[in-house]
Amino acid sequence: MLPTLGRLLLAIPMAVFGAFHLMNASVMANIVPAYLPGSIVWVYITGVAFIAASLAIILQKGAKIACILLAVMLIVFVVLVHLPKFLGGDQSALSTVLKDLAIAGGALILASTEKD
Repeated sequence: MLPTLGRLLLAIPMAVFGAFHLMNASVMANIVPAYLPGSIVWVYITGVAFIAASLAIILQKGAKIACILLAVMLIVFVVLVHLPKFLGGDQSALSTVLKDLAIAGGALILASTEKD
């Protein structure tokens, strides 16, 4: 029961994050660092990635690689998006840094329990 609950507690928010990315792409494009061209494309790619990871985790099909890729994506967000904002003086960005690191850690733990 706990593994199933853990999967759902990870997958459901990821699906919601994905849906938010797709529904609010123009607003979220402002978060993408200016040095990355095609900001709205990155938002759509991210939204689809969140939803795909969520489905893989729930359906337990490709969940191990999905969790690893989810963790990598979140760590990239920390390094390229949220940490620079925090270091630039945006104190509220620290909560996003910590949230993304915690979710990445949970995804990696789940990946370690999944079969190939």
